[in-house]
Amino acid sequence: MLSTPTRRRAWDWGGPAVVTLIAALTRLWDLGHPHSLVFDETFYVKDAYTLLNLGYEAKWPEGADTEFNAGNPDVYTTDGSFVVHPPLGKWIIALGLAVFGAESSVGWRVGTAVVGILGVVLLMVVAKRLFRSTLLTVLAGFLFAIEGSAIVMSRVAILDNMVMLFALAGFLALLLDRDWVRRRLADRALGDSGPALWWRPWLLTMGVLLGLASAVKWSGFYFLAFFALASVVLDVLDRRRAGVPFWFSGTVLKQAPVSFLLTVPTALAAHLATWTGWFLTDGGYYRQWAAEAGNAATGFFSWVPLPLQSFWHYQVSTYSYHVNEHSPHSYSANPLTWLLMVRPTSMYYRGSELDENGCTISYCAESITGIANPLIWWAATAAVLFLVWRLVRYREERVGLILLGVAAGYLPWLLYLERTVYQFYTIAFEPWLLLALVQVMALLLGTRDDPSWRRVSGIRLIGGFLVVAVLLSAYFWPLWTGLPISWDFLRSHYWLPTWR
Repeated sequence: MLSTPTRRRAWDWGGPAVVTLIAALTRLWDLGHPHSLVFDETFYVKDAYTLLNLGYEAKWPEGADTEFNAGNPDVYTTDGSFVVHPPLGKWIIALGLAVFGAESSVGWRVGTAVVGILGVVLLMVVAKRLFRSTLLTVLAGFLFAIEGSAIVMSRVAILDNMVMLFALAGFLALLLDRDWVRRRLADRALGDSGPALWWRPWLLTMGVLLGLASAVKWSGFYFLAFFALASVVLDVLDRRRAGVPFWFSGTVLKQAPVSFLLTVPTALAAHLATWTGWFLTDGGYYRQWAAEAGNAATGFFSWVPLPLQSFWHYQVSTYSYHVNEHSPHSYSANPLTWLLMVRPTSMYYRGSELDENGCTISYCAESITGIANPLIWWAATAAVLFLVWRLVRYREERVGLILLGVAAGYLPWLLYLERTVYQFYTIAFEPWLLLALVQVMALLLGTRDDPSWRRVSGIRLIGGFLVVAVLLSAYFWPLWTGLPISWDFLRSHYWLPTWR
């Protein structure tokens, strides 16, 4: 079927294009419903609006949600508000408000939706780089396009989808850095002087992108730590394979410090740049803290400009909030349960009687709940566990890279088992869960050298999996988009008691 170059090009471009269209439809269709701030939109959409108008997040009076939902957003004060996440994600939301207006619920969410679509496209780019197969690339993108947690997180204006996008972009930069280093090592064999210490453009890019991830939420710094360390480990392995003299000591004592300087200060600079609005205005929370009597540093740190002293105090206060956040919440989910999807987050619910809110039956339920597609999610979890074994057994680089993304997004949260956290945080590392699943699918498909019966069996198994996955996505679609359904149909989706 793909025997001609024309057909091959049509498949290489057409397959990902169709997946992108599916992602756009699942994320943009009826995006304005419900026309009500849901879950943490009450913080981030309003913060975005004051950022757009004041340059910093400001406080809102009591009852502001009602006014905002009614199309009267200009009720904010000019007093700075204590917010615990950096501003970049809210600036992205603000772009939608600038285009569509704060009166439009599409405007509230379109920035997040576009990020979700770009996430699908970026995952396909990463998959193409990892697997060198258009089929596996399309499978990875398609799974992400129809997966429920990813759909929900693209249709509500909260921040975690943006952490995912920048972290995934940083991972792609890490992969491209490997290609760059290996080309230089190959050139060395032909007479080149060898891999450059300082000129690592993709490593520098990775630092910027992961700095931007941390400028959405501080958890982006975890990806920076894991990926930067991984780059050093990969440098050691690549130089050993290439026969570079002093491959270990040269990497650890020379390249590793340079790699640190290429990534960490760059990430911090990118992070700091997103606070420009806070620095250029006077009303932000703690903006004038150091200028108040008794607060400015004395002694060795007295030379530090007052705005930077105020900023540092703000960050320390934010850190204190994060590590001490133990407020009970009915939908908090212990990180130990995330991979099993024990407690997905309910973000919106409205019940209506007959003839109320367009209800045409005795009782209608509208719900937005971050229940992932169960088949995809649990299969991906099983795939991760299998790949852990396979990495120990075969030490395959591709498997290690996939597990690196899962580890960077998941393992740090195991240090905070007592914190109030939620299942939807998993969107930050969901792309790597899906890559793990696609890696197992690649093993099932085998190669052209395998017996035909094995390849046919693999194709049938994966085909059946995809059919059931699509049917389940159609079944859960009302719970991902807030469509009105009967109470009995809603309850039929609660497969576990903890999903209620």
